[in-house]
Amino acid sequence: MSHRPNRHSLAVVVALGVTQIIGYGTLYYSFSILAPGMAVDLGASREAVFGTFSAALLAGGLAAPFTGGWMDRYGAARMMALGSVLCALLLTLCAWAPSLWFFVGAVILAQVATGLVTYQAAFAALVEHAPHNATRNITYLTLMAGFASSIFWPITTTLAAHFDWRSIYLIFAGLNLAVCLPVHLALMGGRARRAALVSNEEAPRPPVAGVISPEDRRRAMILVSLAFALSGFALSSLLVHMVPMLGALGLGAAAVTVSALFGPSQVASRLVNMIFGQRLPPTGLAMVSTALIALGGVLLAITDGNFAGAVVFALCVGMGSGIGSIAQGSVPLHLFGSEGYGAITGQMTAARLVASAAAPAVFAFGMERLGIPVSLLLNAALGALGMIGFALVGRGAKRG
Repeated sequence: MSHRPNRHSLAVVVALGVTQIIGYGTLYYSFSILAPGMAVDLGASREAVFGTFSAALLAGGLAAPFTGGWMDRYGAARMMALGSVLCALLLTLCAWAPSLWFFVGAVILAQVATGLVTYQAAFAALVEHAPHNATRNITYLTLMAGFASSIFWPITTTLAAHFDWRSIYLIFAGLNLAVCLPVHLALMGGRARRAALVSNEEAPRPPVAGVISPEDRRRAMILVSLAFALSGFALSSLLVHMVPMLGALGLGAAAVTVSALFGPSQVASRLVNMIFGQRLPPTGLAMVSTALIALGGVLLAITDGNFAGAVVFALCVGMGSGIGSIAQGSVPLHLFGSEGYGAITGQMTAARLVASAAAPAVFAFGMERLGIPVSLLLNAALGALGMIGFALVGRGAKRG
């Protein structure tokens, strides 16, 4: 049975894509640009400000299973609408923060609320909207949302030239209220109308069944969560340190130019997958993603940071990250089905985000003690272990 895209589904994807760009742009990508101004204004070191953000990401990861369960219980669109209000409120509290400790608390709570409006919630909303078309729609959504960094890095930089960080956070709070909240409220209404239509005129469509047998679910959950944690650790280590690491390897000013290849290659990989990758199972997609991230690190290590090696490194990491975002949404649906999707993705998101939050500090320690090439190879080995985890789960999935 084919599930062709229709105008309503595409409209939902586009609308969610806009909210994902704003959500990631205002709550994640803008932070690194505004952090120096935050540190000066709050009388803190840059390390303390970035440490606050790492702690906030960790808190967001730990909260993911709870937010996933709420989505199953109350509906993803409803939780996204609540998340838009909370994110706007917490960005406002960050902007108002009279002290460092107040700021720390507001940033941590903001990252917990971020889980209600970014990929975890958006993927759950797409599964709710059209479970049989969700994998395709997730691919479209990540293609669109991949422009978040390319849009919000220059927007934030431009705003920072004219406003202080507090004013910018107030602008961003307004965006979440004025743009994201109405979209999420509209999705709530659409969900209610569909429910009424189904109850009155047609039989409900069956949920998507997963390929993992009931007796293997627990083992598969552990393996997939561990695999996502390892791949998340490998990616986060490289992303956070990409520009300074390439600079330390001798690229100098070219480090920024090479790192800028990450965004376009991330979007390009999603486009290629959308056109050619439909026959590859989601676990295979996750394996390719993790393999590209590991390969990029190995190539950078063995080329000793020359320009060509650095370019290939940035392209590999970008492509791995791009299709990895698709795998985050499609692997749980493929393996475990659409029933309880929010709770399942919440557990996997928690494992990935906790590992990702720890990665920058661990990788920095490794670079200082072992050197960059050895750290890159060890990081790639962790990625390879993640790839093995995805392979074992794929082998254990029932066929047909």
